[in-house]
Amino acid sequence: MVIAQSLTNDKQISVLVLESGSNHDTDKPIKDSTFAPELEESYYPNYFWQGEGVPQEGLDGRSFEWTTGRLLGGGSSINGEQYVRPTVAVLQKWERLLGPLWSPDKALQRFKQLENFNGSTTNKAVHGFHGRIDIRQAPENPTSMAEKLVTAIERASGFPTILDYNDPDTPFGPFTRWQLYQQPNGHRESASTAFLSSDVMTPSGLGVNNRKLTVLFRTTALRVLFSGKRAIGVEFLNDGNCTRAYSRKKVIISAGIYSPQLLMLSGIGSAKMLKKTGIPVVFNNPNVGQRLKNHTLNFAVFSTNSKDRPLPAIDPDALYTGGAFLPDPSGNDPDQRAVQLIGIGADQRLTLAILYLRPRSEGNIRIQSKDPLNIVLADEGFLSDPDDMEAVKRIYRTYIKNIALELSQFDPSYQLISPTFEVIDDDERLEEFIRENFDHNHHQQVFLRMAPLSKGGVVDRRGNVHGVMDLIVADASIIPFTVDGNTSSAAYLIGYTIAKQLCKKTIRPKKQRLQTEREEE
Repeated sequence: MVIAQSLTNDKQISVLVLESGSNHDTDKPIKDSTFAPELEESYYPNYFWQGEGVPQEGLDGRSFEWTTGRLLGGGSSINGEQYVRPTVAVLQKWERLLGPLWSPDKALQRFKQLENFNGSTTNKAVHGFHGRIDIRQAPENPTSMAEKLVTAIERASGFPTILDYNDPDTPFGPFTRWQLYQQPNGHRESASTAFLSSDVMTPSGLGVNNRKLTVLFRTTALRVLFSGKRAIGVEFLNDGNCTRAYSRKKVIISAGIYSPQLLMLSGIGSAKMLKKTGIPVVFNNPNVGQRLKNHTLNFAVFSTNSKDRPLPAIDPDALYTGGAFLPDPSGNDPDQRAVQLIGIGADQRLTLAILYLRPRSEGNIRIQSKDPLNIVLADEGFLSDPDDMEAVKRIYRTYIKNIALELSQFDPSYQLISPTFEVIDDDERLEEFIRENFDHNHHQQVFLRMAPLSKGGVVDRRGNVHGVMDLIVADASIIPFTVDGNTSSAAYLIGYTIAKQLCKKTIRPKKQRLQTEREEE
């Protein structure tokens, strides 16, 4: 969406967007933010692709959903709305691998250009106030439940409470106010509402004010078309009819977890696998679909004081009851985020969602056949590396246990229900609890890695697919190193950065373009 809007700001550039779903921006479950937690668990078939991943060996053969949004805005229209930027520590890794185009300073500039921040911060210089993406920091007045939780985390972890976790100077600590993809009235902000709003596109999908934009709804891309090594178009289904569209300049894939499937169906991937499925090889790259990463997700449940509300009565769109970003409790890499805690209050219970942000486990994505409607074999490899289990155990034994002790000291109503202290102190029972309690989130990344080909790359630093011409991937799949928080902001950063590069190449004279590219090296 950000690429389509950015490119068509130049009225000489025409863009065709293929959207597999429809525009549901005005539907109550999409617009109303209070539905966000339910959406992430219910997977309504009118808003989601339907699919399942392969059984996970590290989780006793359990399998999880393999899905994302099938509607305008994609995952941004159905996610939990948390706005979390990658920290400086992560972006420095990106810069070392990819050059200054992805430096922390450049990323900060682009986030400021993207966002319209509505909240409080100790450092206004790190936020933007005129961008297209509305960010609301909520709630303005946190509840007593949030205050108690955050105070307990502060005492248990030793990190002071912070106001703004997206300030590069305060990446660690507990906080009472999440930053959310929300408009000032609390309605969901998505890629669709931010970049394909009425000043850009009509409800039927046509650009306004001479903007050369067309969005085709209910359209499923099947494969990229090539002339030799050059991408020249896309074959797709539109309302059940198979047709083709041809490009004069670039073909851009932004299909998220489905991007590797499109590449493989188009002949880009492991030559051995492609030949086995009867797909002609355009470029042999075994890296396609490999290195799949996802954050782990577990929970701890507390009883609460019946007088405490999880959310302010006047602000149910706040969604969450405080949270925290913390380093690994082992003390290793103390300058890097490793733990994300999310407070979720309901039914006189306080649940802490626990995300381990630095997993070593890797999975992969493979196609079963050349049938584009055949679901992929997605193996996320959860807990396949034993270090991840040890890391999650450390989180329970250090952070969760100490948070529970601190909570109960200043309000005995708050007691740890699940897991119990006895389970936490028993290594075998704790491992069993973690496996049985393990859940799935939608932070898949790295499986079309942005890196040199020799370092596991599928695309270069500008999103160009290795081995072919005029084909770009621009979504969270190309993240080069695992982000230390939710993936949506990284997806916006990637889309916006690639859009700016394309605009420069399209608009500037050749001599000036070459000079700019040298400066960015």
